[in-house]
Amino acid sequence: MKYFQLKEFACPCCGANGTDHKFIELLDHIREQYGKPMVIKSGYRCKKHNDEVGGVPESAHVVGLAADIGCTFAADRMKLVTLALANGINRIGIAKSFIHVDISKDLPQQVMWTY
Repeated sequence: MKYFQLKEFACPCCGANGTDHKFIELLDHIREQYGKPMVIKSGYRCKKHNDEVGGVPESAHVVGLAADIGCTFAADRMKLVTLALANGINRIGIAKSFIHVDISKDLPQQVMWTY
């Protein structure tokens, strides 16, 4: 990994980290294309932490296939979403302060939602 450290994806409540390495490599590639830092606001979540933050039980975060990337500016949001789609990510959530991306194949595909 060029841009990320595994610890950036660890669960904040217990330090567990089941983040898929290929997923991190994909985000690293997107970061290269993005051209500026990407702050991971949420990566892997243990079940307890996922429940505490109001995550859905089947969240891709609990299986290490999701990340919330800090993003507050419209142009950055557009660029990140465009890059995610161009790199095969087809599950995207848009929030006021972050973009959720995940590569779960067990959840609905070709979806974009807002928080």
